[in-house]
Amino acid sequence: MRQGDLALLQTDAAERLLQSTIPARLAYSWHDGTPRVVPIWFHWDGADLVVASVASAPKVKAIESNPDVALTIDDSTFPHDVLLVRGRATVTKSTGVVPEYAAAAKRYFGDEQGEAWVAQLPADGVMARVAVRPTWAGLLDFKTRFPSALGGVQD
Repeated sequence: MRQGDLALLQTDAAERLLQSTIPARLAYSWHDGTPRVVPIWFHWDGADLVVASVASAPKVKAIESNPDVALTIDDSTFPHDVLLVRGRATVTKSTGVVPEYAAAAKRYFGDEQGEAWVAQLPADGVMARVAVRPTWAGLLDFKTRFPSALGGVQD
């Protein structure tokens, strides 16, 4: 598969990263066009990478203004697996905890601590659900799929 093929999201390496407790790095453009990157919990529902935030967070407003984003999830064990995703984000605001945020909390903390974390959040708080629908996917495993600069897969 070539870089960009969404079928890469169904490979063993991608599925392992999508179910991991490694934070995604979410890249977006600030209002002045400069890039920003933040580490953030995520939930993969099979179609969208979903992140959540307090609705008033500056990143939410920036993403609403320019919904083209990128994410990467990479492990820290050599040889590294790296999943790269580009897509458009859709922001939906709602009162209470976004279900995908609760699912991510359980994945990152475990069931009991994840439930306790979510329970302490204000029930009347407004959260933003940011769903990123992949339009491009890339995968590097540094065993069979190397960056193009090293003679590997092209993007």
